[in-house]
This record gives sequence, C-alpha cells and structure tokens, in this order.
Amino acid sequence: MSLISEENVRGGSVFRDLSADDEDWQPTEIESMCMNCHLNGTTRLLLTKIPFFKEIIVSSFSCANCNWSNTEIQSAGRIQEQGVCYTLRVRTKQDLNREVVKADCAVTRIPELDFEIPAFTQKGSLSTVEGLLDRAVAGLEQDQPARRAAEPQVAEKLDQFIQKLRKLKDVEQEFTLVIEDPSGNSFVENPAAPQRDEALAVTRFKRTVQQDQQLGLRADDDAEEEPPGNDLETMRGEVLVFPTNCPECNAPASTNMKLVQIPHFKEVVIMATNCDSCGHRTNEVKSGGATEPLGTRVTLRLTDPSDMTRDVLKSETCSVLIPELEFELGMGALGGKFTTVEGLLRDIKDLTVSKNPFMCGDSSTADRVQKLAAFGDKLDRILAGEMMVHIVLDDPTGNSYVQNVYAPEPDPELTVEKYTRTFEQNEELGLNDMRTENYQEEN
Repeated sequence: MSLISEENVRGGSVFRDLSADDEDWQPTEIESMCMNCHLNGTTRLLLTKIPFFKEIIVSSFSCANCNWSNTEIQSAGRIQEQGVCYTLRVRTKQDLNREVVKADCAVTRIPELDFEIPAFTQKGSLSTVEGLLDRAVAGLEQDQPARRAAEPQVAEKLDQFIQKLRKLKDVEQEFTLVIEDPSGNSFVENPAAPQRDEALAVTRFKRTVQQDQQLGLRADDDAEEEPPGNDLETMRGEVLVFPTNCPECNAPASTNMKLVQIPHFKEVVIMATNCDSCGHRTNEVKSGGATEPLGTRVTLRLTDPSDMTRDVLKSETCSVLIPELEFELGMGALGGKFTTVEGLLRDIKDLTVSKNPFMCGDSSTADRVQKLAAFGDKLDRILAGEMMVHIVLDDPTGNSYVQNVYAPEPDPELTVEKYTRTFEQNEELGLNDMRTENYQEEN
C-alpha cells in the first residue's frame, strides 16, 4: 500500500506522470464504507498527471462483501481561464475508439437524437466515445424495471430511445458528439496529431456568470459587473504582483503582470508566473486593446537562421500553420504568448511531441510514435535553419504580430493580410453585436 507521506509532498508534487514503466508506483488504498451494503470496502486512489488534462485523481472502489464496484475520475488541477467545447463528427467505427476525458461539470450532447447529459449528473470519466455511449445506455436502463410496472408507456418510449443510442455504435450514419466543459478540463483525442483533425473542432469560450457560480468561482449573490480596475497610467509604470497557484504542482506562487507597448503594433498585457517549489515558469500575453474590426493573417517566410530571433506575439485566439508540414495548431492550444520564432517552434514541439500523452505508455502505437517523432525531427531541422518553411499566424481578432526587422520599411519576407471575419468566427469569439447582425443580413 502506498502512502502520501509528508516527505513525498515536501520533496515534490504528489502527482506523477502516467507511465507503464514505473512498476514501483502503487495506488493509495483507503478503507471506506460501501454505499451498497454499508459494510467496509477498499478505495484505491491514483494521483497522476496527463498532458492536456493537468492533474487527475483516479478513484476505484470495490467491496468484497457484495462485489459492488465504482470507478470515477476527478480533476485535481486548476479550473482553466476559459471553457472548452469539443465537437466530434463520428464517421467510422475507429472514431468510437477515441479516448475521451469528461469532467463532471461537462455537458454531453448528441444533436441528432436531441439527447443531452446535463452537468454534474455523472462523475468524471476517462473512457472512449463508445464507453460514453455505453454509460449513457446503462444510466437510462437502470430504472426501467420500475418504470415498466408504474408507467409502461414511458418505459416503452425509453426502450425505443435506448435502441437508437445502441445503434449509434454501428455508425451506419454519421452523428455528432459535443462535450462542452466550462472548466476547460475535458479532452477528446486527436489520432491525427500533430496534423489537423478534420472531424474534430475545438473552441474556447468565456464562462457566463451562471457557469462561474456552478463551478464555485463566484458567490450566488454576486453581481454580474466586474470590479473596477486600477488606474491605467499607474499600471503602465508598475509591475503588479498577485498570488496564484502553480499550474504544474499547484503550490502557492506569484504572477507578475505589466502593460507593455510593442513598437509598431499595440499595447499588450504580459503575465509571468514563477514557481519556487518545482521551478516551472510560464508566460501569457493578452491584448491590451479591443478586438480589431478585421482579422489578420501574418505569413513569415523563413530564409535565414536569424529569422529565429524575430519577436512574435501570438494571442490566445490565434491559429498557427506550417503549410509545408501540413500542420495547424488551433486557437487556444498554447494560449497567448510573447516570444520569438524559435520559442514558438519549441513550444509547438513540446506540446505535440515531448509532452504528448500518446508517445508513451499504453496509449502509444508504433505508427503514431513514428509519425510524431518524424514531425519532431522536421521541427529540429527548421530550428537549425536546414529547412525553409512558412509560418502563418491567423488571428480573427487581429491581435497577433511578427516583428518587421526592416521597420519602418516593408519586410520582403513578411506578408500581412487583413480579412473580414465570417459570421461563424464572430459567433465563436462571442462578438454577438450589431456588426455581427449586419454581416449576417448582408450575407
């Protein structure tokens, strides 16, 4: 039996990387009461870290007296700044094998059947698309014997609906699976990584006041208005420090925030967090101005190793494309960053290769590991200046930027295009104002 000792906590994070090679790592066992027979059973807790899903607690209960068992997953990491919505078009039976992490606060929908599993009605789970369907069927069947005796007509209609759910696993027709999680801690596997997944759309959204209240981030009687901010001139001249928690080990840390004017561009807010406990460092950038009327597509042609030192501002709504590698990184994947071209490429490699959960352990396959390793090798060649490619920053809010080293003269290797956002992009960005309505009427 493994114990969470004071030495383990003080020596580092109690959450360890999930790996089949760590044979010495055992779950923590706790004697607890069985909720079925009310005798004592055993709960096993496994505290682990899954990239893209932060820290999790896997809990498994079993009772030797009545053979009842229960397994659930809980997020032990922080609630993300934005919610996330995964929309998956299930086209083949292979799509049923995609791994899915569903937090307990996530809403699951299948629009074709007008079916919805509300938030907080199921425990968090680590499963597959097929597992989600099986769990939904099991939940609906649970009280069917009592319904057949009390309300036979309702039970008959429910039986028909259960058959429709079961038939989805045959994938005779495409259907859509939507997982909307205001905590931002759910995840759906992209088996084509690092390439774009045509069947999977990932969008980030700002939580509503009601969602903040559900997650315990706001008191029920809080007003909707945000508290007034500090004086802008004061903020420009100072570095503001406020307490927070490390996103890696969850230890107390501090975040520094400062307004910075980028030459030939605009003002941005840079936030940096340093953790004294584990040494983790992170920086995030947010635009200091409003959303621009037009989107911006910035294309940089890498022709010389010196291009790696160009400053790059990538907002959290910006997608990154490398056409020569058929690679696309969706908005929100790396958050907002103020870095260099080299720093951006290294962050992409860390996200898609080094910290990819499907590169090791039971989730890895030889083909997937080989494909991701080859992608990492190509990124290394680009970083070494041995491979000339284009890097495209596509930002519908117009708040991303690549340094022009010839400024104020035009840069021959840099192209900046302005474009009008589509109605769908405005919807995704939450810009439901008169401009959006006018655009919809015109188109």
